[in-house]
Amino acid sequence: MDRCRRQGIHVPILPGVMPIYSIKMMEMLANLCGATITKKLKNDLKKLPEGDKEALTNFGIQFATDQCRELLKSGVPGIHFYTMDRSKSVLGIVNKLCEEGVLS
Repeated sequence: MDRCRRQGIHVPILPGVMPIYSIKMMEMLANLCGATITKKLKNDLKKLPEGDKEALTNFGIQFATDQCRELLKSGVPGIHFYTMDRSKSVLGIVNKLCEEGVLS
């Protein structure tokens, strides 16, 4: 956002958040867009039971909730969710943020 502002772009910018749905998809999309996956995130994912899709989904919900909470508290005007036709995770994130009073 800071780079956009320095370039004279002053329209509202909505961050896009996609919960972790699969490790393979996360790695592929990170590679595609030039993002890096932090060592901490990689280590946290390694701690999950191998092949446990529910554990990965729950982890993805919590991780994205933490990201969204931080973004909203820093003043972003909103968040765009990439659901990839998996609304359960986004619903979980929104519900948690509402329960915390971050969203109303």
